[in-house]
Amino acid sequence: MIVDLINSGVRALSEYLSAHVLTCLIPAFFIAGAIAVFVSQAAVMKYFGAKANKWLAYTVASFSGAILAVCSCTILPLFAGIRQRGAGLGPAIAFLYSGPAINVLAIVYSAKLLGMDLGVARAVGAISFAYIVGFIVAFVFRKEEEKLHEGDGDFALPEERKHPLWKVTIYFAVMVILLVAASSIGLVIELINNGAGKGVVSFSGKMVPAVITLLFLTATVWLSMVWYDREERTAWMKETGKLVWKILPILLAGVFAAGIIKELLPQSVVQKWVGGNSLGNNLLASVFGALMYFSTLTEVPIVKALMDLGMGKGPALTLLLAGPSLSLPNMIVISRVMGVKRTGVYAVTVIVMSAITGMVFGRFF
Repeated sequence: MIVDLINSGVRALSEYLSAHVLTCLIPAFFIAGAIAVFVSQAAVMKYFGAKANKWLAYTVASFSGAILAVCSCTILPLFAGIRQRGAGLGPAIAFLYSGPAINVLAIVYSAKLLGMDLGVARAVGAISFAYIVGFIVAFVFRKEEEKLHEGDGDFALPEERKHPLWKVTIYFAVMVILLVAASSIGLVIELINNGAGKGVVSFSGKMVPAVITLLFLTATVWLSMVWYDREERTAWMKETGKLVWKILPILLAGVFAAGIIKELLPQSVVQKWVGGNSLGNNLLASVFGALMYFSTLTEVPIVKALMDLGMGKGPALTLLLAGPSLSLPNMIVISRVMGVKRTGVYAVTVIVMSAITGMVFGRFF
């Protein structure tokens, strides 16, 4: 029995390493490291103020997950910091939800392992949720917040921009194209291995993304040499290394654990409780996701294992929307930062919205 469990975990780990790491995660880690060095966190934070333009504040907060590669607990010090410095409740909640829910690694990894439909739905859902959840919590407590921030000045953090915005934009656009092209190589190889497209797909389908990958890899290296100095490149490599060390061991452990779960969990149980697409199925997945703690990206292989055992696409999306941004430790800490009532409204809103969104998604996909 124990040997079978270990073999199942090893098989899952072997399949993951061979199919996803080189073409998917490595480019994403380098992008995340570059974001940590070349994008000023202060430049993002300063737009969260209670007196700032609301749409701008919510937009910055909702897209902040693309900049941060953090889990539901790692986001807490940042959330507490901006809240204590005067950030409005709505933008702060949007940031709290978006930070763990969506980032470059999560988008690519979800689409790669679970399918493009779930990957896109997760990205769109997480960004939309950040807006909506932030607005709902801010609306419910609008009177208290108005009193709390009455007389406040604008919330701002100093921004130090060493490089012009157009350079940073071009540089990250090149790296994102590199990431997409490199990831598509793995997808094409999987199609070919499964017997799809022996003619055109096997040649142009492999060559085109490979050529694009090579071109944009060259462009990335060249731009980094021309636009950034040695100190910045060294800092980039260090930040990338920190992310790899921080995330990859836990991620690999999660993949191994997912393989064991797949072996342990009877298919009949999964199909019974989350195999359908009823409101109950999705609520169960949402509550489970809200209580469990998922380190960054580990929710993806776990959802994959559950889907292999019969979990429906609706509950799968529900778990992806509720799980990364909520956990029992997360809710305990934020209740101390913004109070039990605000935390309760935030958690219930995320749980209900995730369940409904998953159910609607499951109906069409």
